[in-house]
Order: sequence, then structure tokens, then C-alpha cells
Amino acid sequence: MHVLIGEISQEVSTFNPATSHISDFTFSHGSEVLDFHDGKQMEVGAAMEIFREAGVQFTGTFSARAITSAGTLGASDWDAISRDFLSALEKAPKVDGIYFSMHGAMCAENEFDPEGYLLQEARKIVGDQIPIVVSLDLHGIVTNRMLEHSDAVVVYHTYPHIDLAETGARAARLLLRILNEGVRPVTAMVRIPALVRGDEMITDSGLIAPRIRECQDIEASSNGLSAGMFWGNPFTDVPDLSSNSLVVLDDDESGAETLATDLALKFWNDRAAMQAPLVAVSDAVAQSRNATGPVVFIDAADAPSSGASGDSNVILREILESAHPGSALVPIVDAPAVQQAFSAGVGATIETTLGGTVDPGRFDPLPVSARVRLLSDGRFINESHGTEWFAGNTAVLQIGKHSVIATSRAVSLYDRSMFYATGQDPRRFDLIVQKSPHCQHRFFAEWAEKLIGVDAPGSTSANLPYLGHTVCRRPMYPMEPDTTFSPEVLIFRRNG
Repeated sequence: MHVLIGEISQEVSTFNPATSHISDFTFSHGSEVLDFHDGKQMEVGAAMEIFREAGVQFTGTFSARAITSAGTLGASDWDAISRDFLSALEKAPKVDGIYFSMHGAMCAENEFDPEGYLLQEARKIVGDQIPIVVSLDLHGIVTNRMLEHSDAVVVYHTYPHIDLAETGARAARLLLRILNEGVRPVTAMVRIPALVRGDEMITDSGLIAPRIRECQDIEASSNGLSAGMFWGNPFTDVPDLSSNSLVVLDDDESGAETLATDLALKFWNDRAAMQAPLVAVSDAVAQSRNATGPVVFIDAADAPSSGASGDSNVILREILESAHPGSALVPIVDAPAVQQAFSAGVGATIETTLGGTVDPGRFDPLPVSARVRLLSDGRFINESHGTEWFAGNTAVLQIGKHSVIATSRAVSLYDRSMFYATGQDPRRFDLIVQKSPHCQHRFFAEWAEKLIGVDAPGSTSANLPYLGHTVCRRPMYPMEPDTTFSPEVLIFRRNG
């Protein structure tokens, strides 16, 4: 038995004015795909282990992995990436099955549904009889086209995401069940007109937790194949943006329909509570003055891992203008300031501005006088899953008691890797800006005195009505608070 493995992963914020490009990806071809992933605790590496244990031969085709989330992918860049993805598939040997690791929240200037397009074109290449199983992030935006051209979809069950490897293994096992046992997947999906954010989406403690446990119980049942809740990426404003329930059973359309409807109704009933409580920036800074331990400001509006520009200086400005007495640790994207720091050298004091270089419509440059404390090439190993991240040339700038880590490009900030890579221990600061909506508990919440969700501007704001959606279906909660919901089930089934 022989299977193909391919990968494409990018999460996009269409509200980020800076388009992303090929330079924002790393690529692997053929056996390089397998070499990169072998032994790593991510989807493809785990799937490889399952195939290996089953004695199944597997071949890598093509992998495009975004360095971090970003703005909408440029049209010519998408054309080149999609062409390479499909060309590799055309050149691959004949196989019995295919596993694709995807994200689900891509968007290009000329394609609202990149993953659906690739699956559609893949079907034209391999035909209708070859089973295709796809793994997706629960922040993916599920489209009819994705489900029409795949046999089954497997989705993350955790947020923050700690089950990348488990999801890849689940997808591989499901593909093997189709090939070896002849299971016949039937998928039921319900679109839910609600967008959600906040702590209640944490899957081990929030209101979403019972829904995830129900999905896991469905998968563990006698005819369960896959189940999950998608709450999409509210920042990828595309026609199919919504939340979704999805259930895949073995040859049981009625059962899948009932379960998907039940999940959707329960999710809908919690929609109001599944919004992020936010505190104005000035109030958050005032609250932090009275803390006796470290306070973490959650600046989800400028989270690069969600697709934001990373160049917000709004919190830093308030810290400086209010003369906050504590020490702050703040990340920011500002390539010109970094270049100036490199030209001046370690120990020099520079007069520069910070912020507003990528998203100047939201952020005005902030004039500062800063001492250059450290310079680096911005390459480091992340503590989440051990792969290399790249922030471009990086400078640590000292402004009074405060340390600003300025990078040349956006990099994921859902753990502490960049802080540690630049010699900054967040535990030693009074105030830490976390440019990620959520991180694993051990990274910050475990030791911080307080976490405050800050209502700052940005292209990934949890204040969803602020963003100004114009493309997705309406009405949509919370943009239209009086949105109503009557579940309609869509059924997808291939080969009878």
C-alpha cells in the first residue's frame, strides 16, 4: 500500500493591509517533506509514524509552510504556490490514498478558498476513487468545495493547539480505515452564523470544552470517524466565514445529521458568553500599577500568529506617556528601527520611532530615545514544537526600565521563545505584552499575577464589530446582535 503526503499551511488576516508573499513561506519538495517532518511532533511527522507502523509506503510531494500568519497572499504568489503544489501531485507515483495537512484559513487576492481549490484540482489529477483525508486547524474556514473533494476532514481538538501530532495521527488512522476496512465516510456539517473569541474558547476549561468532549466521544463510538467544532478565523473575511459543527460517521447519514445539529445548537446557545471581555488600554495600564507580581497584557489585536502586522505601539505609548513605574517587556515589528540599531551598534543610543511601519493607517510612529542592548539574526528554536522560527534581524532596545524587542518581520508570539532567544526572561518584568490571544497555561498564566485582555486597535482585534467585515455572509453575530439561527445540515459523501 502506498500513500502520498502533502502540506500547505497559512492563516491570513484580510484586515492586515500588508500582503504576504512567497518569501513568507518555507518550502519542501519530494523527500524533503518527509525529512523535515520525521520525528517532529506535528501533523505530518505523526502521520508518517502511523503509516510506518502499519507497513505502508509513503511519498512526500510538496510542502508550503507559512513562517507565521500574515496578510492576504498576493495573487502571483498564490499562482506560483498552487502551481507547484499541483505539479508535484501530477509527477507523483500512483497511490492508494492521500493525506493533506492544511490549515483552512488561507486567502489570496485572487482566491477566497485556496484549500478548496487545491482539493478540487487534486481530484482532477488523481480521480474520484483515491481517498483523500485532510487535517485542518479548528480556526479553518470549512467550505463546501473542501468537503466535496475530500473523503473526510479531521480537525484539531485543542486550543491553544497542543494536539498537532495527535491530529495528524488521527487523520492517518482514518485514511488507513478507509483503505483497509472499507469504511464509507459520510459528513454532516452545520454552518453557525456566529464568530467567537476569548477565554471560553480554551478547550480544557472554557464553555467550548463540553462540545470538544462530545466530539471526542463521537470519534470513539463504534461508527465514529471524525468530529469537530470549527470557529473559523474571524479575521479572514471571506464568503464562507462562520462557525461550523462537523461530524463524520461510517455510512450513517441520519446519525451524522443528528449529532452535527445538536453540537451546533449547543454552540449557538453559548455565543454571547463566547466573546472576549476587554479593558481599555489606559485602564489596563492603571490597573497594572497596583500589582505585586507580573501582569500580562494580552494584545490579541496585534497577534502575528493570527495574521496581524505586529507593529502596534499603542500599549507602549500608554506605558511611556503615563510614566509607568514598573519595567515592561514589549515586542514590536519595525524593520527601519532595527536597521538603525544595527548601524549604531550595541551600546549606542539611537533616536528613532517605533511602530506604524506595516499598518500606518492604525498606528502612528512613536518617537523614542533607546539604547541598543543586543543584536541578533532573529533565528531561534521555538519552545512549542521545536522548529526554527525567523524574525529577521532583531534588536533589543532599552527605553528607561522598559525592554523593547524589535524585529524586522512578524513572528509567532504564542510562546516565550523570542523573549528567551534575546536574553529576556519575562518573569523578571512587571508588565509583559503578549501579542497572542492565548498561550499554553505554563507559558504565562501559570506564574503571572494577572492577565488582562486589552481593547487595543489592530487587524486581529477580539472586538469583532470593530473590524468591519464586508465579505462574509450576513447577518452574523456579534456584528448583528439580533441574528437568528435555524440549523440546516449539509451532507457530503463520495463514491455512493
